[in-house]
Amino acid sequence: MIVDDEANARAALSEILKDEGYVTETAADGFKALGKLEEFAPDVILTDLKMPGLDGIAFMEKAKAASPGVVFVVMTAFGTITSAVEAVKKGAENYLTKPLDFDALAAVVERAMEKARLLHETRQLRDRLRERNAFSHIVSDDPKMGAVLDLIAQVGPSKASVLITGESGTGKELIAEAIHLASPRAQKPFVRLHCAALAESLLESELFGHERGAFTGAVARREGRFKQADGGTLFLDEIGEIPMGTQVKLLRFLQERTFERVGGNETLKVDTRILAATNRDLKAEIEAGAFREDLYYRLNVITVELPPLRDRKSDIPALASFFLRRYAAENGKTIESFQEEALARITDYAWPGNVRELENVVERAVVLCDAPQVEVKHLPPSLVPERLRDGPPPVPGSTIADLEKYAILKTLEACGGSTSKAALILGVSTRKIQYKLHEYGEAGEPPPEEPGSPASP
Repeated sequence: MIVDDEANARAALSEILKDEGYVTETAADGFKALGKLEEFAPDVILTDLKMPGLDGIAFMEKAKAASPGVVFVVMTAFGTITSAVEAVKKGAENYLTKPLDFDALAAVVERAMEKARLLHETRQLRDRLRERNAFSHIVSDDPKMGAVLDLIAQVGPSKASVLITGESGTGKELIAEAIHLASPRAQKPFVRLHCAALAESLLESELFGHERGAFTGAVARREGRFKQADGGTLFLDEIGEIPMGTQVKLLRFLQERTFERVGGNETLKVDTRILAATNRDLKAEIEAGAFREDLYYRLNVITVELPPLRDRKSDIPALASFFLRRYAAENGKTIESFQEEALARITDYAWPGNVRELENVVERAVVLCDAPQVEVKHLPPSLVPERLRDGPPPVPGSTIADLEKYAILKTLEACGGSTSKAALILGVSTRKIQYKLHEYGEAGEPPPEEPGSPASP
């Protein structure tokens, strides 16, 4: 791009550089050049220093803020070389004196283009490294999660709001952090707020901050999470728990990027990207009148849906091994792996609490483990069928489902496997015993009701 207020100089420079093989664009002053930056996206800008309205140095500062990778070469009259030196100090690559030496022009522009190319390659390498680091804390081999990570790589560099959905314990916060790390905001703050943990008045103060004296206990001004995350990312966990009054204020921020502290009148403006997460069905919440539809669409520019752990079983062994290494190191233990049967139990379990439950189970196993491998006996009762245990499930320490299962299997054993006799002893229907056996994997399809069995409740 050539920026000069002299029309003949612009035209001549453009023709000379086109003859050298460059694509050119011209602008008569700094303001017009700023308007063309986004559409033309130059590698090098050749600008005069003395121009009406916006001079060359002021234009360079504004253009660098808008396009950090652009390389500048400034032009100045012989008598004002001091201004050119000042421009170089402020980031220009080189300067040329008028009247221009065309051989010197070609050499200077060529060097500037080479620097622009190197800067572009460096940015690409940095972006690839940033994306790789963004996913370094996520353990997954499953194609479903692979699709999620591909989506993160696409949306990370954007400014779009993202809604992350999924059951509790699936790792929504990790995904939010990965989006942040894959964005140009990676070096800026990543601020978290769990919306369900605070009452409405405290939630507003946490989000927007408050002025001194805004409420009892507000002894000093406090900056909220929006301000803390300025330039970075704010992650709002359990967004479905936000009260309607706070939803209105959050909507205003998403529309205008402005807010006021609680108890204050000053309007503040920040550059904060919003990522939100929920385990609720927000469309159902909208139908029930508990969540604003306009806020939903503002938050839900991009949706990232996390599959539950039971739907990506190929990830379970890798995650279990990851947690095993982590907690073995934390507890100063040398534990090599899982015993084959123990890993089979971990892989076959449904994991209603998802990755968080798996992590807790592995930590518990590491604490209890006194061998080179985690064995079945180190796992909680819910993962181990009763036939593999030495005795009844411990109380406390077992669920009602554990106790029920133990009672059914032991009673069947005492009755020689007769489901009707076991049902009479336990006071339930034969059909229930049969379905429970099918659920436990102790039998195939449940047989028809036995004659004379008690009626189903």
